[in-house]
Amino acid sequence: MRRQAGFTIIEVLIVAMIIGVLAALILPAARQYSAQAKMTEAVLAFNQCKNSVAEVYQSVGQGPGEANAWGCENETGPVSQYVGTITTSIEGIIKVGINGTKDLRLDHHDITLEPLDASGNVMTDGVGPVRRWRCGNALAGTDLDPKYLPSSCRGG
Repeated sequence: MRRQAGFTIIEVLIVAMIIGVLAALILPAARQYSAQAKMTEAVLAFNQCKNSVAEVYQSVGQGPGEANAWGCENETGPVSQYVGTITTSIEGIIKVGINGTKDLRLDHHDITLEPLDASGNVMTDGVGPVRRWRCGNALAGTDLDPKYLPSSCRGG
């Protein structure tokens, strides 16, 4: 009687095929989750400017009258590992420029955060405090594919 010592080539090939199929299914999802994690850092970069814009509208009732004058901008960058610049518009729309991700799906794109009044319109002078924020709206300048944005920042 002969004892089997090890695996046959067929068994090894079947295991290799199973590993290949699993890798083909898992890697694209892992890459997307990695991209979303990097964009979460970019969304966190909004916080300082978000507070500045909200405070100005709350206390003064109007914007400073020019772009990049809210006191929180960084036009020269880098701001953090994945954020190159932070700029603002006259209305207080905050734009974060993405850089340094080493991923062309993300690099050289922008994400925006808009302050909205009680009617859901972009803030203007004299309408009171900021009631809510809209993140990731393409009409405001977000040019990143929404599937890479965190769910809280998809234009809503």
